[in-house]
Amino acid sequence: MTASIIRLNPPTLPDAGAIGYSQITRVEPGPMAFISGQVAVRPNGEPAPDDLVEQTKIVGANAKAAVAAVGATMKDVVMARVYMVDLTPDRLAAASSELFGIFEGEQPSLTGVGVAALAAPDLQLEMELVVRLPD
Repeated sequence: MTASIIRLNPPTLPDAGAIGYSQITRVEPGPMAFISGQVAVRPNGEPAPDDLVEQTKIVGANAKAAVAAVGATMKDVVMARVYMVDLTPDRLAAASSELFGIFEGEQPSLTGVGVAALAAPDLQLEMELVVRLPD
């Protein structure tokens, strides 16, 4: 973990670390990058697959590529917001392993939001990131 990012799961809140994220992320001053929502569209424009888990894999690859493009790694992610169409416990469970795997063992603060639709009718998952750029 970068010294300028401190992740907390205080005992006064539910243990989000056991699930794979942090309740609180404290960031020291420094340059930041705000990465727009990444979806399951490949760089070559190939359409998104129908399967939620497969879409999650593509979202993860796109998120990692965006983070790398600003000279950072997943350990530098401060906050992630994930939007899922028709969010249900079953759909969340299906995507969770891939979703948490995107962070490569890091546990940024994370918010999941169920939505009726995303920017295109075939998209099921979108992830936006806030990144503290390394010193």
